Amino acid sequence: MITGHFPIAQFERLETPFYYYDMTVLSDTLRTVNRERAAVSASCSAFDVHYAIKACATDAILQKIAQAGLGADCVSGGEVKAAIEAGFPADRIVFAGVAKSDREIRYALEQGIFCFNVESLEELEVISSLAFEMGTTARVCLRVNPNVDAHTHGKITTGLSENKFGIPMRFLPQAVACCYRLPAVEFLGLHFHIGSQITDMKPFVHLAHRINELVAEVEQMTCTDPNGNTVRPTVQHINVGGGLGILYEHPNHFPIPDFKAYFDTWRTHLHVRADQQVHCELGRSIIAQCGNLVTRVLYVKKGENKQFAIVDAGMNDLIRPAMYGAFHRVENITHPEKEEQLYDIVGPVCESSDVFVENYHISAVERGDLLVMRSAGAYGETMASQYNLRRLPGHIISSPK
Repeated sequence: MITGHFPIAQFERLETPFYYYDMTVLSDTLRTVNRERAAVSASCSAFDVHYAIKACATDAILQKIAQAGLGADCVSGGEVKAAIEAGFPADRIVFAGVAKSDREIRYALEQGIFCFNVESLEELEVISSLAFEMGTTARVCLRVNPNVDAHTHGKITTGLSENKFGIPMRFLPQAVACCYRLPAVEFLGLHFHIGSQITDMKPFVHLAHRINELVAEVEQMTCTDPNGNTVRPTVQHINVGGGLGILYEHPNHFPIPDFKAYFDTWRTHLHVRADQQVHCELGRSIIAQCGNLVTRVLYVKKGENKQFAIVDAGMNDLIRPAMYGAFHRVENITHPEKEEQLYDIVGPVCESSDVFVENYHISAVERGDLLVMRSAGAYGETMASQYNLRRLPGHIISSPK
């Protein structure tokens, strides 16, 4: 059964594949985020939400999210530039990433972004040097690798000791001391991110407890500033990262993730003083359910043991199934009334991994039918490529109701 609403007549006139963004779903999602954020801020400390631009960087999407009052979480200089151009205030932009180039750092400093989430001692020294040369001060949070298991796919977990991200906990005292010793750096606090597509709140509870321990540890330290003065660090900002997942299997019934449970988890388990601010970096949970990949059936092929629905979208258009083994619900919107049959739904790319779903029941398809791959707003269009010299997918934006 299909409960999603798609302008099929409009789709029939367009060249496939393309992404379709339902702005009504996005508006409802942003309204829910802001409501739950406001609720937790009213009961404890100010809670700031930064949209993770890597999830989807389509111009109209960024502008809509900026207008809703969210900040931006960026992982490249290009994303910082896109955020500025979309209307995100520079003082609401955070810049993470393990390999920021000198050019990217300089650009972010010129824009006056809120802070850098620093991922190594080596990076901290480079940022200090560049900021000093430019006659400015870089505000920084230290990204700590908390060794908390997100219990998600191995390729999207980021908070374990074996991952490349963040500063190992045992180096945290050295990193904090370095912040106070170096010129042109202002220490703001700590940043964390343990992974993506987390739907069970337990990993966030574990992270909250680890953050409480590390904040207490940092604020018990004493450091020396460039003038030789002794100072005691203060953690003014705590960034808990992102990671909230969605229900890919049920986009029709659960179009909006459980933001209440997410924010309540931090309100209940994170120790926050009135003078501290908490930040989070939500991406997938904001954009995934409003985006859909629309594709057309090219051929229905009978194999020796299988039946294939071959579509004109490929892994270059939506790489998540090939890269992560990810699932997207697929619907036949041309003939939803037909009796279901079993298919492997595959693309045209010259790779055996160009498979969207295997042994999948869907309303019987025929050449020319339009299929919709649901919940594709996050890490869909933004990860598209021109592999096999295929053109990049286009996109259309619905008008919000």
